[in-house]
Amino acid sequence: MSARHLVVVGSGVAGLYATLLAAQAGVQVTLLTKGALAQSNTHQAQGGICAVLPDGAAAPGDTVEAHIADTLKAGAGECDPEAVRILCTEAAGDIAAIEHFGVRFDRDASGRRALGLEGAHSAARILHAGGDATGAAIANGLIKAVRAAAARGAVTLVEHAFVHDLLVLEGAALERSVLERSVKGVRYHRELPQGEPGMIDLRSDAVLLATGGAGQLFAATTNPAVATADGVALAWRAGAVVADLEYFQFHPTALAVGENFLISEAVRGAGAVLRDAAGEAFMLRYHPDGDLAPRDVVSRSIAAHLRDGRDGQSVYLDATGIEQAQGAGYLSRRFPTIAAKTQALGFDWTREWLPITPAAHYWMGGIATNQDGETSLHGLYAAGEAACTGVHGANRLASNSLLEGLVFGRRAVDAFLREMAAGTGNVGAQSSHAQSSHAQSSHVQYSHAQYSHAQMQLGGATPLSVHADALTFSKDTLQALMSAHAGVFRDAQGLRHAAEVLAGWRAQREMPARTAVPSREEAEALNLLTVAQLLVHAALSRENSVGAHFRADFTDPPIRTRTASSRTASSRTASSSHAAARDFQHRAATVSHMNPVKFQRESETV
Repeated sequence: MSARHLVVVGSGVAGLYATLLAAQAGVQVTLLTKGALAQSNTHQAQGGICAVLPDGAAAPGDTVEAHIADTLKAGAGECDPEAVRILCTEAAGDIAAIEHFGVRFDRDASGRRALGLEGAHSAARILHAGGDATGAAIANGLIKAVRAAAARGAVTLVEHAFVHDLLVLEGAALERSVLERSVKGVRYHRELPQGEPGMIDLRSDAVLLATGGAGQLFAATTNPAVATADGVALAWRAGAVVADLEYFQFHPTALAVGENFLISEAVRGAGAVLRDAAGEAFMLRYHPDGDLAPRDVVSRSIAAHLRDGRDGQSVYLDATGIEQAQGAGYLSRRFPTIAAKTQALGFDWTREWLPITPAAHYWMGGIATNQDGETSLHGLYAAGEAACTGVHGANRLASNSLLEGLVFGRRAVDAFLREMAAGTGNVGAQSSHAQSSHAQSSHVQYSHAQYSHAQMQLGGATPLSVHADALTFSKDTLQALMSAHAGVFRDAQGLRHAAEVLAGWRAQREMPARTAVPSREEAEALNLLTVAQLLVHAALSRENSVGAHFRADFTDPPIRTRTASSRTASSRTASSSHAAARDFQHRAATVSHMNPVKFQRESETV
């Protein structure tokens, strides 16, 4: 029997690690990435990756149970406890695995892995590499291993390949079940200097989406230009369940100049403090943990402090005390990337404060998966920031994101291998029946747990009639709209206005299918428009405030009759006959093709 074929889309930590593990298991792997391998959120991650290390290598008194508790606390009651348990208990094994693939972490004077402290962690458990270049070190180590695997023929690597759609089979008859929809590959376009080759259909047994986040929804973001929510948009068009889209984390300390370069949370962990223009270290006004409060708290506190009679002023990060306490040269040794970047921008952070602003950083929501990376569509897996495992709840704990990509990327590969071994994959389905999910669904339609499919047509909003050129759709106008009405502070009036404008833009973009291949920029902009509508709808639907989602008109937290999650999900269609749907830890209230489907975590109050 020929080797099974897995297509991995995305080259961040989840995609690279999954590619290596699948190839190691003898799977035929094709890795597609829309830019170069190093263009990812992973590569820009500074702070580190957390794990409670075994064999006496952990910080004194630290335990896996403490890591679990910190993660649950940061998630504000919205985490999936089992996903959190998996993340924290399996962390050390995946750290050891990437070291096997060539990743090297910083060591202290005794030769042990150096451990740092970050906000909302109760102990020092953050591993870093290259000081503040952890993401780059992890990515570069895994990229080197992937290129070596490609050179051996174990991996097919395709860079500069933009995936436009998933190939979806309708009514695929398999040995164990009959599925309404099954993912059978991808349709992509490769950007080549010699001309446009057109769309390429790549068939496979399964697809793993590891496409990263959606920071480009907002004007101020720490994310690179490639973070345009492509995976979530792909999955939604194909009919997959998405969840927790209202939870978007804003990092409190991005530079308020240039491209919003991120100043790592580890800097505050080392002793830096936030100050206003008058010099007040104001965070203790808002939270007992002060500068080490959870990110959502710090971001809202900054915004609230500026609103309180300080409009037009700036907030600053003061790291000068660290240099004074640790000695000259400490900041440049511990944070070389930040030191070099701030110096290039004209700042001497050993002597002066840095102007900072909250910036879109991480999306806790995404394509809903179970603990094995399985989505509601057979043959479709998701991992990393594109996925929603429930591990982060309403607010991600610092340095858990890289770890999530490793743990659940591995578990997705393991699930794929088990399914192939059991003979329940897509093998043998008629490839002529596969078609682009875009061809099947040219309209964005919502089916949230609380609303009918008809109500959610085009987001359930009436397109806003406008004549102002300022509201013409573009990536810039979308970012300005989302920043103003769906950012750190939200309310019904602003969200409804955003929904109307987005619906109007959607109506402008609906046009007959073209024969020409859309440019990458056009496709990214439409993906952003799709997920903007999804996020705004989710934020309107959640009439309470929790974690990274804050409604100025509904400031109370969710009412809980149990201590478990109240997470919600949206989908356009799903099949409960698929094992991933059965084991999703969601329950389907209704299941019919293209009709509303309600999925809830098993731990949720029904």
